[in-house]
Amino acid sequence: MDANEKVIEALQKAGKPLRPGELAEAAGLPKKDVDKVIKTLVKEGKLYSPARCFYDLKK
Repeated sequence: MDANEKVIEALQKAGKPLRPGELAEAAGLPKKDVDKVIKTLVKEGKLYSPARCFYDLKK
């Protein structure tokens, strides 16, 4: 499973928007890697930010 899948899975399990630090902990990845994944997934349209510094899956 790659980092993108781990981040998506962590958000699905949480069922709510998470901060990058919380997401890193939930996905078991370093925060700097999660920051890169978030940028990639936002560009791909898979994530959005419902509030400043929080990220969630697009429905």
